[in-house]
Amino acid sequence: MKLDTQLISLVLSIIGIVVATLAFINSRSRNNFQPSQPTFETTPLRLQAYERLVLLAERISLPQLINRLYQPNYSALEMKQILIENIRQEFEYNSTQQLYVSPIAWDAVKNLKEQEILFINQLFSSLPSHETASVFTRKILETEMARPEGPLFEIVTQTLNREAKKLMST
Repeated sequence: MKLDTQLISLVLSIIGIVVATLAFINSRSRNNFQPSQPTFETTPLRLQAYERLVLLAERISLPQLINRLYQPNYSALEMKQILIENIRQEFEYNSTQQLYVSPIAWDAVKNLKEQEILFINQLFSSLPSHETASVFTRKILETEMARPEGPLFEIVTQTLNREAKKLMST
């Protein structure tokens, strides 16, 4: 009987030591996996994102798009489709930059994309059904340059530049 009691005490002691050891190891491993400060500097990535978004704003500006994509033998409908598709592709290609820029900057770029597409669609709908790309693009450029606040892409570019300068001064 004495042997059984000693054996039970020994087994319980071993179990206690194992549980205590596991608890100690578990608490140490939790301390090791606490989130730490990033080991790399994000400022260069963020500045590069602003640079790419400025380039995007310029690439989807209507004068640049027309300069790059205009074909005199296109109809207005074909030109409209090409312009809108190109805006969407450029935007999608750069959409990951939103991870590195402020919400204000990203909203400005998104708004530019949406406003340019809306502008193209509105001007297209004001034309006769079989108009040429030449007439359509001329109307786009005339209307774009007549905006009292200036071309929209310039406003967005100024916003992006301001945000990037804030980042550089911190």
